[in-house]
Amino acid sequence: MDNNIENSNLDKKEIKSVNRREFLSKSALLGAGIVASPIAFANEKNSSEKIEGSKSAFKMDKRMLGALEVSPIGLGCMSMKSGSYNPPRDTKEMIPVIRGAFDLGVNFFDTAEVYGPFTDEELVGEALQPIRDKVVIASKFGFELSTGSRGGRNSRPENIRKAVEGMLKRLRTDRIDLLYLHRLDPNVPIEDVAGTVKDLIKEGKALHFGLSEVSPTTIRKAHAEQPVAALQSEYSIIQRALENEVIDICGELGIGFVPWGPVCRGFLGDKFNEHSRFSSDSRLSQVPYFTPEAIEAHMEVLSLVREWGRKKDATPAQIALAWVMAQKPFIVPIPGTTKLHHVKENQGALNVTFSDTELKEFRNALEQIKLVGVRGPETALVDQ
Repeated sequence: MDNNIENSNLDKKEIKSVNRREFLSKSALLGAGIVASPIAFANEKNSSEKIEGSKSAFKMDKRMLGALEVSPIGLGCMSMKSGSYNPPRDTKEMIPVIRGAFDLGVNFFDTAEVYGPFTDEELVGEALQPIRDKVVIASKFGFELSTGSRGGRNSRPENIRKAVEGMLKRLRTDRIDLLYLHRLDPNVPIEDVAGTVKDLIKEGKALHFGLSEVSPTTIRKAHAEQPVAALQSEYSIIQRALENEVIDICGELGIGFVPWGPVCRGFLGDKFNEHSRFSSDSRLSQVPYFTPEAIEAHMEVLSLVREWGRKKDATPAQIALAWVMAQKPFIVPIPGTTKLHHVKENQGALNVTFSDTELKEFRNALEQIKLVGVRGPETALVDQ
């Protein structure tokens, strides 16, 4: 995104919250033993960076996605090699980020065959190969990629099997820990998709089944055929459509919920301001809640997040992640980044807690703010 985004610096006198820049300039160092792990994969340049700010010596309790145990915050790897939000990064630069995340306690890594396509899986496979048995790898199928570029949706059983064989090679592994249907193919019954994954699980090529951006009806149908471990969809303080039935159904059926975009594509990390604009070739220029009008409207949300950052001595990104995790114990966000210091900052969210009273106070203030360009609650009830 760096090449496409025109940012204006915020007036530090007006913004008293702990933003990312302040976070990196504080003097408090990381609690002993977090970076200096037995497997010090991060290179010298990256491993010398410290988590700074008060939310640094973080707790490492696990969370459950169905029967799958994972770290409470995962790492979304989409932006590393796919060119989706920024130019593809060099593999030599990204491997230390992935391995450094593991050193910091992250064991849940998310990718997909369509990212690139294929290049992101190749990166994740190379980075995690030395520690394969200590991590959980999630990947996704569901698109036609036979020409080497993204086509339409394709979840026919033979294409699922072809996709998985490619994943196993690129990820340098003999199984996919969490195999997601990326997007529903309207031409293939979900029972057929779930049944194919069920067979792959019996064969040991996949261990758990996941869905992404599907309706409550589809979730129930799939779960009846093969237990669903996780549902992945966009969810954040700003994008809350999935609160309409979907998250509750996950709780009812014992399904974990994995939000992508939990920091609202960087907005809740204090990365933009009301003057931010995006060039036409930037993916963000196509996002409805990143229009000039939406950004201006959502500055009030960012102000609320900054306010709670001051109360909790935390950065806006940490507040955004902590709020998401506080909604349900089975929620595991997967913020994406290409920078290790952002991984460290995100992990600091594990020390930010909200009482029930604080959550109600936050929610009451949030619901007074008019949102622009976000999904309506009715969209959660239909497949995307």
